[in-house]
Amino acid sequence: MAKKNFKKGRSMKELRSFISDNEKLSIRSQCNLIDMNRSNYYYQPRGESEENLHFMRMMDEFWIDHPTYGVLQMQDFLRGKEYWVNHKRVRRLLRKMGIMPIYPKKNLSKLGKTKYIRPYLLRNLSITRPNQVWAIDITYIPMEKDFMYLTAIIDLYSRYVGYSGDTDPPFWAY
Repeated sequence: MAKKNFKKGRSMKELRSFISDNEKLSIRSQCNLIDMNRSNYYYQPRGESEENLHFMRMMDEFWIDHPTYGVLQMQDFLRGKEYWVNHKRVRRLLRKMGIMPIYPKKNLSKLGKTKYIRPYLLRNLSITRPNQVWAIDITYIPMEKDFMYLTAIIDLYSRYVGYSGDTDPPFWAY
């Protein structure tokens, strides 16, 4: 039980720091105590090769101008430069660099998972006079250098925006 809790959530680098060469216990015993393979203790990670670093540099510079390009387009880009690189290698390098193409994700039109969906209270209501029911709509409008929101408040009976004339103006007109 203690071994599971000790190892849970810790990285190999952190686990390696608990093992010391100057202890009375052997490295094998220390690795057994923290439930780590000795091969993980002795492993020295290799860095990326010069060739991969060159590919990563080229793909990074190209991605700045083409952020929608994914693995296959990057592979075509490298092939255009006379480098024959496997798509698996390109995918691994792009993941290592943290580069992900910008594109519309699937399922954008599905409803969100709200905790509570409110009922439509006007379903069986007959709208017979002005100023009985008002509706509001807010729209995002992109502009050349900025954006703005357009808000419209509509009388559902007469379909007019603003004061209908028969009765007192709505609360927002004051």
